[in-house]
Amino acid sequence: MNSPLNGSSPSSQERWSPRLWGTLLVLCAAMFLDALDVSMVGVALPSIGADLGLSTATLQWIVSGYILGYGGLLLLGGRAADLLGRRRVFLIALAVFALASLLGGLVDSGPLLIASRFIKGLSAAFTAPAGLSIITTTFKEGPQRNRALSIYTTCAATGFSMGLVLSGLLTELSWRWTMLLPAPIALIALVVGLRMIPHSDREDARGGYDLPGAVTGTAAMLLLVFTVVEAPEVGWASTRTLLSFLAAAVLLAAFVAIERRTASPLLRLGVLRSGSQLRAQLGAATFFGSYVAFQFIVTQYMQGLLGWSALQTALAFLPAGLLVALSSTKVGDVVDRFGTPRVIATGFALLVASYAIFLQVDLTPRYAAVILPSMLLLGAACALTFPSLNIQATNGVDDDEQGMVSGLLNTSVQVGGAIFLAVVTAVITAGGAEGGSRQAVLDSFRPGLAVVTAIAAAGLLITLTGLRRARTGGPSVVVAKSTTPVAPVTDDAAEAVGVRD
Repeated sequence: MNSPLNGSSPSSQERWSPRLWGTLLVLCAAMFLDALDVSMVGVALPSIGADLGLSTATLQWIVSGYILGYGGLLLLGGRAADLLGRRRVFLIALAVFALASLLGGLVDSGPLLIASRFIKGLSAAFTAPAGLSIITTTFKEGPQRNRALSIYTTCAATGFSMGLVLSGLLTELSWRWTMLLPAPIALIALVVGLRMIPHSDREDARGGYDLPGAVTGTAAMLLLVFTVVEAPEVGWASTRTLLSFLAAAVLLAAFVAIERRTASPLLRLGVLRSGSQLRAQLGAATFFGSYVAFQFIVTQYMQGLLGWSALQTALAFLPAGLLVALSSTKVGDVVDRFGTPRVIATGFALLVASYAIFLQVDLTPRYAAVILPSMLLLGAACALTFPSLNIQATNGVDDDEQGMVSGLLNTSVQVGGAIFLAVVTAVITAGGAEGGSRQAVLDSFRPGLAVVTAIAAAGLLITLTGLRRARTGGPSVVVAKSTTPVAPVTDDAAEAVGVRD
């Protein structure tokens, strides 16, 4: 398609126009803030609890409230971008994000703080898929889109890494600064975005807006995330948890039935018949789920067992973040040469190696021999895997479904993170080492690290099935809707455009 910014396809030019760069910068700023907000609040929780007099259970919901809003509404956010216009949805949600950030830094009660976090998560559920779909509909599929996506995902990874460092610094001043910092950045991005982001076409919605699908799909995701977040506290086998899972399954089944029959579905289920698309979604869930659980264990290990400060812990993660920031912008070129399946498989292999090395930690800090190599491998894995998953998920998809697929990918990321973190937390808790010796606590961490490694290994195996099918020359079907015959696709072309095995 032609770029609405300069009247010609970006891929036909060696240099992007200033306005094209400006659009990408605004979208990157929003993604940076989303990732920053996820990682920055964790270190501030003890100070928040002391200042507002909150219990541990209430503090959990400062984190969980954001996850609930974000993970529960991503499908709706992605489809809203397609139906209502990507620019409109993105800018409105960004404005809400800025106001919620301001509110979070000024409130003096726990419930209001949790409410502000939920609203921020809700707004991020609209900015993330809308921003990704703006990129994929502005940059033509191929080298230029791969380059744009690698820059975009670099900002996400950098925001997550920088959030750890900034939270350690800002909390020394006041926890309120961790809440307030995103507000001015979001406002600046909003002002620039009003001038830079092009107007986008809205999908013809004569078939309706699929309100039943929106209600059942959103309710299913909200209930699933809520149940997973609460399960470690109330018990995985408790009546409440089991009934909640059953209700979520019923809602999900109703959602699938509605989507199969409606003329304008919230999620066109046909996209999941693509092997490439399905592997991207499962890869995103296992990749982010294993990383979030790993970060949780490492933070507990460094601060609880080694006695490191929040800032020292953040700096231990810094090599991984720097490696991502320095290398991810080149991943587009790597994908152009080798294809997403090979790059993703390599990334997952490095991820498994990183977690396996960290299993060797003990009560004596071994930074140079264990921690640093693990962090460097983790950074390389993130730099290769995250951009490539985004490229694979959005390739071969029609413009009017980019928001839908972007919302689905982000849903996989968030739900995967919530589920696998809860599973690993349950494994650690089952060790029963709370209040025990330092060695007993460390021993309870090892099964959790083993589960994290197994999750990453599962992601690797999922990716390898795509490589095996490509070598055997299985049948291929493009992800996007099409009324034209599908020409034979070579193995290399299949990897480049994200076709189904």
